[in-house]
Amino acid sequence: MPARTSSARWEGNLKEGKGTMKLGSGAYEGAYSFPSRFEDGTGTNPEELIAAAHAGCYSMAFSAGLGKAGFNPTSVETKATVTLEAVEGGFGITKIDLVCEAVIPDIDEAKFQEHAEAAKNGCPVSKALAGPTISLKATLK
Repeated sequence: MPARTSSARWEGNLKEGKGTMKLGSGAYEGAYSFPSRFEDGTGTNPEELIAAAHAGCYSMAFSAGLGKAGFNPTSVETKATVTLEAVEGGFGITKIDLVCEAVIPDIDEAKFQEHAEAAKNGCPVSKALAGPTISLKATLK
């Protein structure tokens, strides 16, 4: 499997500086800054990109697990919220909340929750981010 890359460039000091982040595929390039990361400024931030990666990975892992179990999902939509907070020694990602809504014909709630939890624990991004608490709220529609 190929290794994936992204890059970032920062210019200036922390508070007045600015930067850009770029995906190796060229699919995205955007600005980031102190205000976009620690306040409500415009631009992206590393946590937003982690959230996108986690939501995408979880949705695919959930769909894959369901398919292996004989369920054919119509849709799996996941929102990931990454929380960055002040911690001892600086800042840290303290939790990730996954909220998933899925349309899956012919599955009961217990099987749905079982597969939702298995996907949370098994998706490669969840494994990579095992440091913070990762919560999950899955809704069958």
